[in-house]
Amino acid sequence: MSATLSSTRTRAALRASARISVELLLLLVGLWAALWLLGQMWSIVWPLVVGLLITTLTWPPTRFLRRHGWPPALAAALVTVLFLLVAAGIVALIAVPVASQSGELTDGVVEGLQRVREWAAGPPLNIGDAEITKALDSAVARAQDGLGNMVTTVVSGVSTVVNGLVTAVLAIFLMFFFLKDGPRFLPWLARQLPGRFAADVPTVAARSWDTLGAFVRSQALVGLLDAVLIGLGLWILDVPLVLPLAVLTFVSAFVPIIGALFAGFVAVLIALVSNGLTDALLVLAIIIVVQQLEGNVFQPMIQSRGLGLHAAVVLLAVTLGGSLAGIVGSLLAVPIAAVLAVIWNYVREQLSDPGEESRADAGAVVPS
Repeated sequence: MSATLSSTRTRAALRASARISVELLLLLVGLWAALWLLGQMWSIVWPLVVGLLITTLTWPPTRFLRRHGWPPALAAALVTVLFLLVAAGIVALIAVPVASQSGELTDGVVEGLQRVREWAAGPPLNIGDAEITKALDSAVARAQDGLGNMVTTVVSGVSTVVNGLVTAVLAIFLMFFFLKDGPRFLPWLARQLPGRFAADVPTVAARSWDTLGAFVRSQALVGLLDAVLIGLGLWILDVPLVLPLAVLTFVSAFVPIIGALFAGFVAVLIALVSNGLTDALLVLAIIIVVQQLEGNVFQPMIQSRGLGLHAAVVLLAVTLGGSLAGIVGSLLAVPIAAVLAVIWNYVREQLSDPGEESRADAGAVVPS
C-alpha cells in the first residue's frame, strides 16, 4: 500500500524551494553586476592586479630592509630599481645572444627549410617541387586576399603592445606605493569600516595576501623546474643559446598556455636551424614531456600545497578561467579560487558554533 503525499509538507517544500531559488537568482544577479562593473573598470583593475603580483615577489627584500632601519620610501625605491635592473638583465640575457647570432640563425633557417623541403620530396611523402610551389602560390594568394585582415591584426597588435606598456608602467608605480605604504593599509582600512567589518575585512585581506604570495612563489618554482629540465635537455643535445632559452622558459611560465607554446617554438626552431631535424624533434619531445609533467604533476602538487587547494580544484580552475577569459583567465583562475577559498573558510569559521565540534567528539563512538 503506497503512502499518500501530505499537502502541508508538499506546500512547505515548494515554498522552501521557491525561496531558495529566488535567493540564488538574486545572488547570481549580484555576481553578474559585480563582474560587469569589473569589466568596465578593467583598465585600472588589471594594472592593480599586476602590481600586487610583482609586489609579492619584491616585498621580502623590502621587509628585510625596513626591519634593519631603512626608511620605507628609500627601501621601496631601492627594491623597485633593483627589480627594474633584474627585469632589464633578463631581457638582455635573452636578446643579446640571439642578436649576436642572428646572421647564423638566419642562414640556418634557410638551410632548415631546404632540408624540410628535401625530406618532403622523398619517401614516404614524395611531394614534388610542383606541388610545393603550388602550395606556396596558394598561401601567397590567401595572404593577398586577407591583406585587410592582416592590417587590422597589425593595428590591433600595436594597440595591444601600447596597452601592455601602459599597464607595465602603472604596475611599477603601484608596486612602489604598495612597498612603501602597504603595512599601513590594513590599519587604515580598519578605521574606515563600521562594526565588525573593521575586524573581518582586514583579516580576510591579510589571509588573501598570504595566499597570493604563495601562488606567485609556487608559480616561480614551477617555472624554475621547467627551465632546469628543458635547459638540461638542450645542453645534452648541444643546442646553442641554452641559457637564454632556459631564462625564456622561466619567464614564460607566468603566462599560461601561450607562454609555454612560445618558449617551446623558439627552442625547437633554434634546434632545427643549428642541429638539424632529428635534434629538433628530440627537443620537441622533451618540451612535450616537461609540459605534461608541469601541467599534470608539478603545478597541481606545488600549488595545491602552497594554496591549500586540491590538485583537481587547481586543474578545474585553470580550465574554467581559460574558457571564460583566455590567457588572463588562466593566469588569474588559481589565485582567485584560492582567495574565494580563504573567504569561504573565514565565513564558515564565523558561522560555525564553537561547541559543535566538541559535542561531536564527545558523542563519537570509539571502538574497543
